[in-house]
Amino acid sequence: MQLSVIIVNYNVRYFLELCLQSVQEACETIDAEIIVVDNDSKDDSCKMVVSNFPKVTLIENKENTGFSKANNQGVAIAKGEYILILNPDTVVGKDTFLKCLNFVEKQEKFGALGVKLIDGTGNFLPESKRGIPTPKVSFYKMIGANSETGKYYANHLKEDETGEVDILVGAFMLMKRSVYNEVKGFDERYFMYGEDIDLSYKIVKKGYQNCYLGSVEVIHYKGESTINDVKYLRHFYKAMEIFYKEHFGVNMFYDFMMKLGIKFWYVLKFFGLKKKKKTGFSLKNTLYLGADIGFFTSLKNQKKISKLIKFEEGVTIKQIFKSIEKNQINQIIFDNNNQSYQEIIEQIALLKNKKRTFKVRPKNTNYILGSDSSESKGEVIILE
Repeated sequence: MQLSVIIVNYNVRYFLELCLQSVQEACETIDAEIIVVDNDSKDDSCKMVVSNFPKVTLIENKENTGFSKANNQGVAIAKGEYILILNPDTVVGKDTFLKCLNFVEKQEKFGALGVKLIDGTGNFLPESKRGIPTPKVSFYKMIGANSETGKYYANHLKEDETGEVDILVGAFMLMKRSVYNEVKGFDERYFMYGEDIDLSYKIVKKGYQNCYLGSVEVIHYKGESTINDVKYLRHFYKAMEIFYKEHFGVNMFYDFMMKLGIKFWYVLKFFGLKKKKKTGFSLKNTLYLGADIGFFTSLKNQKKISKLIKFEEGVTIKQIFKSIEKNQINQIIFDNNNQSYQEIIEQIALLKNKKRTFKVRPKNTNYILGSDSSESKGEVIILE
């Protein structure tokens, strides 16, 4: 078997369904398996997987074991030569896996591969490629020193370029299963956060090369599989302590200064979360790219939509642009019954705008979902 896709899920049933639909499309032309490890979700994630994706291997944990341990569980039963660690809040294109596998099979000393991640509005997520977060680099990044921040986000490569980087994000990490096992996988001391940095760094220290493939775009609804609150901030704080102690702790004074710096960062973030206010959803002029009359009618009944325009199948990007300008469109809904996930990802990237948001209807479902920014939770609208 060529590829095993490992997805750890926790209470994101609708985003998981969207993800699995896109992953199944991407696996059609390769010998692959999909493994979902559920960390004791309280929604009906497991029931949905069993019902809608019978070929997917499902591991149902009876407690939330954390991201690291759950991924190690999935890899332990994987059969693929390559494994892909993938978040449940991602959407991949039909040719994503094929392009990635064709690229890595030509690489010498290949360690792990990441791709260009974009958020729900089509904007590039800079954590797609990063440098080693040494204490110095992390400190300058924390205080916003632009001269050093480029090292944190590996700015020697532009977002559309391809090349070697040190650190990849755990939302999408492709590697050989043998390399994963050689570095002993994810360190289970990390409950969540930091484990991708640690794994990437362990791979580099073993003499392998991590790569970033900027020609492949994947949507990552950042934050959907976690909760951006104080509880999870504590997990991040703990993860950074583990990482620096493991890889950079050289003496007592150094350790003390690092812990002080991490705690200072934690306090800043803590009060930032306390001050953060939730904003309501505003009415939007919406363009529906689909052909389902019944679904279109249900959308028209939504109070969050002030104007709704339906487009027929086969419209061109040029026609879409004209309609957007004419009708002052600030939300676009893509219907996977009429457009592939590959087409949807490409169109989001082309149509992105600071004042424009996007939603997706997964095939044969009664809901739409999306995220209006990388800083907030996404929205799921279930239609009657």
